Amino acid sequence: MLQKYKDKKDQGFTIIEVLIVLAIAGLIILIVFLAVPALQRNSRNTQRRNDVSAILGSIQEFSNNNGGDLPTATDKSTVLANAERGIYEDDAAISISGSVPTAPADASTQLETVDIITGGTCSSPTTATTTGASSREVAIRFWVETSGAPQEQCQAS
Repeated sequence: MLQKYKDKKDQGFTIIEVLIVLAIAGLIILIVFLAVPALQRNSRNTQRRNDVSAILGSIQEFSNNNGGDLPTATDKSTVLANAERGIYEDDAAISISGSVPTAPADASTQLETVDIITGGTCSSPTTATTTGASSREVAIRFWVETSGAPQEQCQAS
């Protein structure tokens, strides 16, 4: 009878072994849930930067086709028609002006806004300015997602 008990005891897993496997599975799931939103945010930010590069390319093309003149607000539809965009599809959220506009207060509006500043430059990777810029320079101010509030970015031609 003792032999029968030993044979039965050696079958299956102990409760400790099952708990260890569940704890490891829980850690893996936790890591996935923490990593996926960051990966999605980085993907959207990459698309924003690609859109801004496409808009800058379209502005350069406009300037080449118009004797070096930069686009004005009335030329916005021409410039945007030539730019392949993914995130910034709403033309109303994109502005062209010769000065740096006031930033939108709402975070969701910031993420959709693109300010094209003719005669502007980037004084830092996050700041657009018209100070010290030539009339042929163009800067684009936009925002990217972070784990907190949106972060202003600047990209110049």
